[in-house]
Amino acid sequence: MSKKNVLFNPATFTGEEYDAKSRQAMLDTVEFFEHKGLADIREDMKADKWQTDWMKYQRDHGIFATMLTAEGYGDDPSARFDLYRLCPMSEILGFYGQSYQYPLQVSILGVGPIWMGDNDFQKKDLAEQLKEGHVFAFGMSEKEHGADLYSNETCLTQLEDGTYRADGDKYYIGNAHIASKVSTMGKNATTGEYCNWVVDSRHPNYKYVKDIEVSGMGQCRVGEYQLIEYPISDNDILKSGDAAFADGLATVNIGKFQLGFSASGIATHALYEAVTHSNRRIIYGRPVTAFPHIRSFLSEAFCRTNAMKLYALRSRDYFRSMSADDRRYLLFNPIQKMKATTQGGDVIRMLMDVVCAKGYEADTYLSDAYNTMDMLFRLEGTAHVNMALVLKFLQNYLFTDVAYPEIGIVDEAKDDNNIFNQTMGGLAKVQFPDYRKAYEGVDLPNVKRFMQLIEEFRTLLATDAPDPALIKKDMDYMLNFGEIFTMIVYAQLVLEGAKLNDVEDELIDQMFALFVKDVNKYALTQVNNHINSEIQTKHLQSMALMGPVVNPEKDFKFWQEYVQSLDGCYAMNDSVIGID
Repeated sequence: MSKKNVLFNPATFTGEEYDAKSRQAMLDTVEFFEHKGLADIREDMKADKWQTDWMKYQRDHGIFATMLTAEGYGDDPSARFDLYRLCPMSEILGFYGQSYQYPLQVSILGVGPIWMGDNDFQKKDLAEQLKEGHVFAFGMSEKEHGADLYSNETCLTQLEDGTYRADGDKYYIGNAHIASKVSTMGKNATTGEYCNWVVDSRHPNYKYVKDIEVSGMGQCRVGEYQLIEYPISDNDILKSGDAAFADGLATVNIGKFQLGFSASGIATHALYEAVTHSNRRIIYGRPVTAFPHIRSFLSEAFCRTNAMKLYALRSRDYFRSMSADDRRYLLFNPIQKMKATTQGGDVIRMLMDVVCAKGYEADTYLSDAYNTMDMLFRLEGTAHVNMALVLKFLQNYLFTDVAYPEIGIVDEAKDDNNIFNQTMGGLAKVQFPDYRKAYEGVDLPNVKRFMQLIEEFRTLLATDAPDPALIKKDMDYMLNFGEIFTMIVYAQLVLEGAKLNDVEDELIDQMFALFVKDVNKYALTQVNNHINSEIQTKHLQSMALMGPVVNPEKDFKFWQEYVQSLDGCYAMNDSVIGID
């Protein structure tokens, strides 16, 4: 039976697609939060209370240990670092609050350099600490340099006895106040080489300087720590040289990949609240949803939330399948970090336009979603940094056709240790099959319209492409070109995900109607804001005017069958939505 949506719903979630241990970890997580209830979650959030109860619960139920222990370590034969179960855990935790997903997110970053490193002692010790229920951190960024990793000043100094001391300051580090292992990235003071090593937040030479107050972070803790002549031995060093720097980047790639799933969970819970509230709220003698613009907002939010989830699911297939011969994930992952999260921000703002003042009331989930969602894509300049990266793939993606084995849903229970072997550079060598293969067999009006837009864009690039040097020289000029290209890649994976997950054609067509509008907007912005060549202007204007195929009767039917039907489909314990 075809699906009307792919959204997570605790009321119907069974976890039947997962193995027994993974399923139990997810069901246990749902049970904890449903029992805790929204009222307690909101009170803890308002008090900025560290989540001691959740940490004890996940320790007692082995939840982080299940999700983060790599194959071959610990005493659990089912141990594996498996994105098929780790990513939905990020979605579930995001569904209940980004503050609950964040400690897992940061722990993923913390364990990454250890599993990627060469230090077996640290790996065995990490497995034991996971079993004990600890959380972890990754000290990469610094106050004066932010995401500029090349300017890293934290360093190791070798002593006469062959040991080292670590000195330096790390800033904006999650879990830094409590992590038993803090993977730290710095340099060798003598050689200048990059180096990754491990410290313990409980050590006397580790100084936790302060919590960094961040509006909207709630229970999340980000802080500053200093290493002051911290003693380091060979047992603490993970890796040195360029490989250490590569491991740092790969770790961020794995961790930030989770944000797309977390954003999907946040948007989904907020959507359920907004539909239920607005459909039952009477104004001027009618439900709020009697107003056409409200129906339009909610339908768009529904479609964009489903598209986020479908993209995230499909990009996970490519990530799990990555190899030295298939590095397409290097394009798909930054779009996951950038586009799925920005779409989440769009969804929440749209829902706030529906519920208005209700969304600001601190006893709703929406109030938390509004405060936190926009932070996801701004972490470490994610949106702009990833746009510059994405543009490097434009030529090869649109104008090459290289054969790859078909990749379906990668749902096997396996250790994804291949993602620990990411390498830097060589982006210009990454090839792609013809993206048009994804559209074969699809006969939907707005999918066809979107294909017309792609062909118009390809013609522009083939006849009068912007100078590639502009990616470095004038990112402002290239931003809209990058947005259009991102939409093309995003749409491909959404469509592939929709096919593989057997999504109804009506939802696919509605999603693509929005994709058409997005490309229209970016093309028009480029015309309005920049001096373009005559040929470029001609094609951009054509794209701006090539709108979606509109069918009001079809839209209303979609609203009734797909969106309005969500009224009451889920309400959390102690929810104030639906009873007001």
